[in-house]
Amino acid sequence: MSSETPTRTPTVQTPAAQTPSENVVVNPPSEDNDTTHLAQQFANRLHTDSPRDKQNSSSVQKDWALLRDPVLHTERLDAIRSKKGYVIDMDGVIYHGTKLLPGAKELVDFLNRNNKKYLFLTNNSAPTPRELQQKLSRLGIEVTEDHFFTAGQATAYFLKSQMPEGGTVYVIGEPGLAYALYDMGFFMNDHNPDYVILGEGPSYNYEKLTKAVQLVQQGAKLIATNLDVENLDSKGNKIPSCGAFTASVELVTKTKAFFCGKPSALIMRYAQRVLGLSRLETCIIGDRMDTDIVAGVNSEIDPVLVLSGVTAMEDLSTFAYRPYLILGGVYEIPNEDEKHNISETDMEEAARRASFL
Repeated sequence: MSSETPTRTPTVQTPAAQTPSENVVVNPPSEDNDTTHLAQQFANRLHTDSPRDKQNSSSVQKDWALLRDPVLHTERLDAIRSKKGYVIDMDGVIYHGTKLLPGAKELVDFLNRNNKKYLFLTNNSAPTPRELQQKLSRLGIEVTEDHFFTAGQATAYFLKSQMPEGGTVYVIGEPGLAYALYDMGFFMNDHNPDYVILGEGPSYNYEKLTKAVQLVQQGAKLIATNLDVENLDSKGNKIPSCGAFTASVELVTKTKAFFCGKPSALIMRYAQRVLGLSRLETCIIGDRMDTDIVAGVNSEIDPVLVLSGVTAMEDLSTFAYRPYLILGGVYEIPNEDEKHNISETDMEEAARRASFL
């Protein structure tokens, strides 16, 4: 998702009576009553009818086939289960705020049990991987720091590729971004930096934006961690995000910012490098069409849309591209079939293949 955008709770409709051919097999997890109920709500969403005024559109019918066609859905879900690498968005996919979503823990167990490689990828440049690890730990999922990758880290990777010897930056953002830049040899400078870096966080003010404008006018290159223009606060109200502040600097300086987060294929390439796998053996799972899914399309990595976040089926008709597969939530992915297990030998061979790409 996204800078890591808080998501709205999906609107649930009572499903009408259906024939068996209309149903898609889903496997909500057996957790506490609260979580099981939430899983059932998502399952119900799978069986709502498409809008009557759109049901004659072949494009809309193809969108819904990715969700409800029993043959196509099952075939593609099996292909996703057989992947060796997974790039996974967090908010709206793994959790909503401080509530774990159905199947999240089972998904991680499935990946670990079957020797898969996976990376939690967020457009939010503010947190460090350790902070993200601690958040998942509080929610009951134990993974190591190396399973997280942020837009801040992607930005640092990009700068390192441009200036291997390191350089100086003026940053508006939070510690997660600053630490990632330090790790790559870039240091703070508010007089004559090589780059002006704009990230996420509440630290923006008139003085800092003015300084950013002046430094860009003096020749510093303008970089944004991501171009999401809006976010949601804890009450669900819209607040400006990195892209909105970046736009103001672009307008005044008449300079176009380069960005590294989703939907850029660059962050996906870096994620592949961390996983050590080719695009054909990797998929991305997300809840946003305009960041997660288009990032997969741009990088030719199979994108999986989950309906547990901000995107509803009715939204798909506004996009010129579509996911590889649509799921009610990640609870559909885990199963006990041993054919999805990846041996150490297979993974080593996959890594060798990827090293030549």
